Amino acid sequence: MSESTELLSAIHEIRDLVRLMAEPQIAARDEKLRQHLISAVGKSEPKARAVLLMDGSRTQAAIHSETKMNKGHLSTFVRQLGEAKLLSGEAKQPKLAIPIPSDFFEKAREP
Repeated sequence: MSESTELLSAIHEIRDLVRLMAEPQIAARDEKLRQHLISAVGKSEPKARAVLLMDGSRTQAAIHSETKMNKGHLSTFVRQLGEAKLLSGEAKQPKLAIPIPSDFFEKAREP
C-alpha cells in the first residue's frame, strides 16, 4: 500500500470517529428533519434501505437494483423527500441532505 493510500485510509478513519463522537449533536441539530424522514419511511424496509443508499453516488436506477423497490414508488419517494428538503442535489442521483448513522432506522423503531 502506498503512503498516500495509507494516509487517505487514516483520514477516513478519523472522519468516522469524529462523526461517531458528534452524532448526539448532529441528531439534536437535525431533529425535525430526522423525524420527518422517519415519518416518510414509515415501516417500509425497502424505503429505509433506499435512503441509506442515497449518498449522491448512485442513480435512482442503481438504488432500484440494490433494493428491488418498485421504480415508480422510488421515484415518488425521491420526489417527496426532495419536496421536504431532505435531499440535496439532483433527483436522478439523490443525496440525503442530513447525515444519518447506518443503524438509524433500527434505532428509530426501538420502543
